[in-house]
Amino acid sequence: MLRRPITALLFATAALAVPSSASAGALVADAPDCDAQSGSQIFLPWADPASYVLAPGGAAESTDGWTLNGAASIVPGGEPYAVHDASDSGALRLQPRASATTDTMCVGIEHPTVRFFVAGGFGSSVSVSVLTETASGDVVSVPAGVTGAGSWSPTVVMPVLSSLLPLLPGEHTPVRFRFTATGSAPISIDDVYVDPLGRH
Repeated sequence: MLRRPITALLFATAALAVPSSASAGALVADAPDCDAQSGSQIFLPWADPASYVLAPGGAAESTDGWTLNGAASIVPGGEPYAVHDASDSGALRLQPRASATTDTMCVGIEHPTVRFFVAGGFGSSVSVSVLTETASGDVVSVPAGVTGAGSWSPTVVMPVLSSLLPLLPGEHTPVRFRFTATGSAPISIDDVYVDPLGRH
């Protein structure tokens, strides 16, 4: 069962306290092949040279790769820069208090980051949290950031906390990303990308 969000400080403390041997939980069981990820410089036009990989369902062309809660749906009209594919035409729209969670993917423990495109009207905002697993198999939620919206634009780089545990071979850890509409107006997100290793 997923726990309610905890503070970064509490999670970092818990990460140091748990034993190194992992008891496989839901995320470890669902983890894909971590070595299969191949990144590209998606955000280079915005002066970000990092190599990113598409999150599960990140292109927001269908609900595949997503678990939706509340009034969340795929709608026509994605970000106009076509960074994933020129034929893409959808976006993930979240009404207030709705949320969407990606399927599991792998990240490294060296400061991975997440970035995506967002659009919305006055009063719209979205919070991003990272669901990750402790060595005891419990899944916890750690805040990554909050962003408002206007016309379609890329978000700032949001760090995935470096206290993540290396539960998989190659110093990888399985995570899911949850997006929750926290404002008073609907918000749309599109092309969710993760830099699995972050800045070095």
